[in-house]
Amino acid sequence: MGRRRAVLAALAGAAAARLAVRAMSAEVPATKRARDSLRRTNFRGRDVSLAGGLAYAAGAGGVAALSGGPVGVAAAVAGLGAGAVGAYDDVVGSRPGQAGAKGFRGHLSALRQGRVTSGMVKIIGIGVAGMAAAGHLDHRTGRWARTGIVAGAADAVVAGALIAASANLVNLFDLRPGRALKVGLAAAVPLAVAGGPGAPAAAAAAGAAAALLPDDLGERTMLGDAGANALGALLGTAVAARTGRRGRLALLAGVVALTAASEKVSFTRVIEGTPGLRELDALGRVPK
Repeated sequence: MGRRRAVLAALAGAAAARLAVRAMSAEVPATKRARDSLRRTNFRGRDVSLAGGLAYAAGAGGVAALSGGPVGVAAAVAGLGAGAVGAYDDVVGSRPGQAGAKGFRGHLSALRQGRVTSGMVKIIGIGVAGMAAAGHLDHRTGRWARTGIVAGAADAVVAGALIAASANLVNLFDLRPGRALKVGLAAAVPLAVAGGPGAPAAAAAAGAAAALLPDDLGERTMLGDAGANALGALLGTAVAARTGRRGRLALLAGVVALTAASEKVSFTRVIEGTPGLRELDALGRVPK
């Protein structure tokens, strides 16, 4: 029954994401202004649409909610919440006066100067969504009753941090077509196949990622912050649902370490300099 639910969630996630991206890309005169606001120039100077990210967040997050149970609700809160503030940063972050701040340090520096950047709003929003999702997950699954309020609250804080940090980490991979979606699939598919409480949420994340991968690789759409943050938040929730305190702490430490490393080491340089990873990263991408 659990695997059947995961398969259905994957198919539903794929269908919902495709329908959403098609609706957002439809040539309807009334929506021309909205479509134009989602146009961006990618790393090769090609015109792409952020509709892929919005479609991912709506499709995967919506299907996760329909999967039901505490994990489904938590995944929807995390995925849709992270996607919403990511979309805000996608749109507002391109405006004059916003583009200068990069990374957590950049947004923190701007805050010290009295400027609240769209990136800082996103960071706070993802944190709130992660904590809300973790609190609901642990409370509704009885974890607080088993461990006590203090220990349960501490566990939920760790889970919330893991969800938020995962959302941020996946976004760091969204620098080349298809890369973040491939990373997401590599993490989501094993979680979905393994079964357990987080399987339907992971399956929805995987299905939507697979459905949007061709457009992302073809440089027609891109995830942007909305899609990448939603993908990471869904993965973080699926992992948190199946791990205990030690597992959450270990995973959080790993995610934080990778995030800290990204401040000093280019993920792109590492990937392009590593045989196997380089070819996998480029697989399916439009030739230069």
